[in-house]
Amino acid sequence: MARLKRILSEFLLGLERDFHTFRREFNRFRRDRPFDIVPYLSYGSSTRVYLKGRVMEDKSLAVVTPDTPRWRNFVNTYKRFVNDKVPGARLEIDFVGLKHEVKTDAKGYFETWLEPPADFTPQDLWQEVGFTLLEPRRDKMEPAVATGSVLIPTRDAQFGVISDMDDTVIQTDVTKWLRVVGTVLFGNAYTRLPFKGVAAFYTALQQGTRGGHNPLFYVSSSPWNLYDLILRLLRIEGIPLGPIMLRNWRSGGGELFPSEHGSFKKGEVQRILDTYPGLPFILIGDSGEQDPEIYSDVVASYPGRILAVYIRNVSENDARATSIRELADNVQTHGSKLVLADDTLAAAKHAAAEGWILESALPEIRDQKTKHDALFEGHEETVATVFDPSPDAPDLSKSAEARP
Repeated sequence: MARLKRILSEFLLGLERDFHTFRREFNRFRRDRPFDIVPYLSYGSSTRVYLKGRVMEDKSLAVVTPDTPRWRNFVNTYKRFVNDKVPGARLEIDFVGLKHEVKTDAKGYFETWLEPPADFTPQDLWQEVGFTLLEPRRDKMEPAVATGSVLIPTRDAQFGVISDMDDTVIQTDVTKWLRVVGTVLFGNAYTRLPFKGVAAFYTALQQGTRGGHNPLFYVSSSPWNLYDLILRLLRIEGIPLGPIMLRNWRSGGGELFPSEHGSFKKGEVQRILDTYPGLPFILIGDSGEQDPEIYSDVVASYPGRILAVYIRNVSENDARATSIRELADNVQTHGSKLVLADDTLAAAKHAAAEGWILESALPEIRDQKTKHDALFEGHEETVATVFDPSPDAPDLSKSAEARP
């Protein structure tokens, strides 16, 4: 299976390299195609703001619907991975009147940290950021511009949520790679299905028990090439938006089907936690790959910061469940708890019992799940296995009152 993943990844990477070689030989850029600034949903605080995005030639992706034919989806996928990046582009960023210039790297990506003015006091969860392309420019075309959004938690935030995507929010089945290949190559935002109840559960987590605006963050090992698809899926399904952290595409690294993503995901989670040192977090993942191990390490590195670790049980391997139970000991030692849940409803029941979401949110979560279960016969009531902390572990009950 590892050999298959490597072959498929190298094929697509080689396709991208060959395409760009061809373009360099005949015409560096098509003069009739405008440049496109793609700002990614980012995050920050009142003192530091992280921004990331990419500059490319316009891909002109076809508009899709639930009935879009597979060949059209494949064409869109081809354009996503064989895109015309613009290295060395200069952009001006305008954030709350603060001007800042950045330059794209060899893959067309840009990223930077900004320090807002001292009197900056955000009132809303999302703040607008303006982007203007300074160089290169098209003859007889206005300079490319774009408006992005950066999430800055307000002072009423009770906690933050960091969630995996594949097999946690989206039904992917990453342990079966041939199925993943078909989903990526021939699917679209309508054909990639979320787990039932996720939209209602994540909305309840965002609102907390005070109707506030708890921030949500998504961290996935999928490549940035799929960003527009993931963002559209969240919007279509009514899943609360949050910054989406994906992986850069690097030749030879197997970035489309990564088998070793622990260091990447752990690094992204740590950067989010470091940005909000006074805010506790809930971590959500699945048992399919390394989420339990990654989150266990995070809990150990940030004792007293993690309220709970929710792991969706997607593995049919008994040995995997046993290894997760062993990891739960480490989580307990540092004052948190690991919850191995059959599905979203089981996790939501636990969150309501802990006072992190309202009991009144459970019926809608249950309703979404019930509609899904009605398609199958003989479904059973789902459960959550809770590994409670030891009696001498630190009490995190007051941590939810912390401020970013």
